Amino acid sequence: MQTLYQQADANIRKTWLLISLFLGFILAIGWLFSRVYGEPGILIIAVLFSSVMSFVSYWWSDKIVLAMHGAKLIEKRDSPELYRIVENLSITMGLPMPKLYVIPSRALNAFATGRDPVHGVVAVTSTLLATLEKSELEGVLAQEMSHIGNRDTLVATVVAILVGFVVLLSDWFLRISLFGGGRRSRRDGGGSGALIMIIGFIFILLAPLAAKLIQLAVSRRREFLADATGALTTRYPEGLARALEKISMAPGIERASNATAHMYFASPLTASGGKANWFAKLFMTHPPVDERLAALRGMKG
Repeated sequence: MQTLYQQADANIRKTWLLISLFLGFILAIGWLFSRVYGEPGILIIAVLFSSVMSFVSYWWSDKIVLAMHGAKLIEKRDSPELYRIVENLSITMGLPMPKLYVIPSRALNAFATGRDPVHGVVAVTSTLLATLEKSELEGVLAQEMSHIGNRDTLVATVVAILVGFVVLLSDWFLRISLFGGGRRSRRDGGGSGALIMIIGFIFILLAPLAAKLIQLAVSRRREFLADATGALTTRYPEGLARALEKISMAPGIERASNATAHMYFASPLTASGGKANWFAKLFMTHPPVDERLAALRGMKG
């Protein structure tokens, strides 16, 4: 199994790979549509857009995600107990003190973000703070801070932004294609124009699926490692297990979306308790809850 340092290095490499794939994807889309419409300027726009979005996703993706969920920055005076827990965990884990945010929501959940430990952020829902016992809250916070330590937050937040834009762009281009797209190409290019149009249409239909697969690829394995790290940090796996049970049975988060679901402690879209069949597992952003609980409770010995 990889160490946390190896995992952090792997996540940094994975981030740059994903950004490179995003650049290539947007350039391919731009080239296809420049051919379909006979407008070379579309490719230039694609180059500029992909460059800007890659830059933004690296430097400001955490702020975008926090704004998407209505998270509010809190100070020590706002929640002294939360601050004490996070300060103690920061010392234990050798991490800088992260900024703390609260999401106004009736759901129980949390996520971490930030491109590196120095810019780490932990966000929790207001109901989570009011509901969990101290040992359970410590387990959740330790689990989320382990994501910061091994740079999971970097790759997860970048993926959230890029996947969201891939889906939006695909939907936009698909609407253009259905409502007037490619007429000039078919008129001027004959068979070749029609072929490019068909290829572009297929490309756009498959783009959201490709984005979803990329999202899933970076989500599941890291949760088992984070669960183990959180349990070892607090030395009380049962606290984290009980928190996972409560969170998985709670209602989903109001502002959650498919683009950011993989960032949370547990799936924020719906209650996720119970077992999942093999087909459902293919499209889950998190490992099944029963598997995570079995792993945690297997650590007690």
